[in-house]
Amino acid sequence: MEDIELDTADGTMDAKLFQPEGRGPWPAVLLLTDAMGIRPAFEHAAQRLADAGYVVLLPNVFYREGRAATLDLKGSFADEAFRKRIYALIATLTPERVRTDGAAELGFLAQLPQVRGPKVGVAGYCMSGGIAVRLAADFPDVIAAAVSNHGGRLATDSPDSPHLRVGDVKGELVFGHADQDASMPPDAIQRLEAALKAAGVRHQSRLHAGARHGYAVEDSAAYQPEAAEEHWRDLLDVMGRMLAK
Repeated sequence: MEDIELDTADGTMDAKLFQPEGRGPWPAVLLLTDAMGIRPAFEHAAQRLADAGYVVLLPNVFYREGRAATLDLKGSFADEAFRKRIYALIATLTPERVRTDGAAELGFLAQLPQVRGPKVGVAGYCMSGGIAVRLAADFPDVIAAAVSNHGGRLATDSPDSPHLRVGDVKGELVFGHADQDASMPPDAIQRLEAALKAAGVRHQSRLHAGARHGYAVEDSAAYQPEAAEEHWRDLLDVMGRMLAK
């Protein structure tokens, strides 16, 4: 693991870079955290991807608010003050900022000699599930695979809802949903599926029975080992297929 910095149009983003042992080159994956930011759970996930043969960029998506080491995002959603703080942070990630950051992240990966391009994969969790979809739509010629696990608010009445962008995607989209997730209830899943089918975009969707929001993240109170391993199989399958092209 290497601590790095990369320039964006809005400042300097701190991030962590992981890569397999050896000389490469290898395909690259952009791994996006949930709202609790960079921490050991996501470092472990990044290392697992690296061990599977990928260069992995793990960015601090909230860099505008401070470096990952100083943000101190530990807490419980049962605490109203903490919950408000996290929702305020999520609100800073507008579609415009997501695109700005994506351009910087993909540009950084493209210039690394150990990266075998030009296609890149992206994986998101919780609030970054929607970011993964947006990036696949914003950079359709680069993002070959985008994975969202327990992504929230993917299909809403908002004019900038992620499901409205799926027609711009050229790669493959993979969704993992929890069947007990208030941020993505059955009607929202149905709306997303309808949009995916109408757009004709290549996609897969899996509904994890008995799972709650956060099932795939090892330090989550909702972590479910069986669903998490199923998510890993889906993630590695699509990255292996789409980034080998």
